[in-house]
Amino acid sequence: MAEWLYEAGIGEARVALVEDGAIIEARIERDSDGPRVGAVVAARLVEAGRGGKGALVALDRPGEPQATLAAVPPATSTGARLVVEITRMALRERGRDKPARAVLAEPDTPLADGPDLRARIAASGHAVVEVKPTGPDLLEQAGWSELIDHVRAGHWPFAGGALWVDATPAMVLIDIDGDGDGDALALARAGAKAAVAVIRCCDIGGSIGIDFPSLPDRAGRHAIDALVDAALPPPFERTAVNGFGLMQIIRRRERPSLIEQIRFDPVATDAALLLRQAERAAGTGTLRIAARPAVIDHIAANPAWIDALQARTGRRVELAADVAMKGAGHAQ
Repeated sequence: MAEWLYEAGIGEARVALVEDGAIIEARIERDSDGPRVGAVVAARLVEAGRGGKGALVALDRPGEPQATLAAVPPATSTGARLVVEITRMALRERGRDKPARAVLAEPDTPLADGPDLRARIAASGHAVVEVKPTGPDLLEQAGWSELIDHVRAGHWPFAGGALWVDATPAMVLIDIDGDGDGDALALARAGAKAAVAVIRCCDIGGSIGIDFPSLPDRAGRHAIDALVDAALPPPFERTAVNGFGLMQIIRRRERPSLIEQIRFDPVATDAALLLRQAERAAGTGTLRIAARPAVIDHIAANPAWIDALQARTGRRVELAADVAMKGAGHAQ
């Protein structure tokens, strides 16, 4: 039976849905992610758009992050105070960031933060197990580090082949790669199962392109269509596999995927991994955290994280920047 493993880390909450000892879904929620879906936030109109459409608001949050607003009443002037509800979180893409999306909240709707990651998994119906830094590392036992490594590299091996996954501004592209000498339909079947597993695991939304090996036989292409329909949880829309082996899938995109969070913010990713390591570091006395300067600067810019780490470990924390350091760094 599947169960959620939940860890309230420093600067980042992380969960994994584990079944038969393997991670089938993974999510992280960072302090820096911005207002969550369902949050009701006070805002100030920055741009009214044309005809009340395409408006832009500044949210009453630290740094005044912006959000696009589907529509405002035509008479609304720039600078007007509004209350909006977040329908899609801010997204990070290669070379650009996308602001959150919002709609006008219903009159008299109270301000609210929106359900957090813990609340969302609790509503899923699966049991939730709290992972504590003083107990067994259940996330690591299920393969958390391996998952992060796959996401970073964009490389996901499976029996008989591998997936190469890349997130572009237009879509997430999944290429199914084999040795070229085997059965194309068998490779397509195995690749389809692996691709669906990655889409589900990383919560990939928006437009997704899967490049299958060429299947000139229509029956084979229909078999792949049916396999995806059976394996990928709804709702989604897709095209049929065409003669060039390409299928496009469209899924709801409300939050950043695990791929976007890890690949497009490597400093935050390494900082979270390092703080997780520091929480579990054995020993007494000063807890020394060493990493490349960008990671150390990121941690130092959030003194509440250092306070939380000192409170959880009972050790004084010392940060050390090392320009020669590779990887996430180390804590001891």
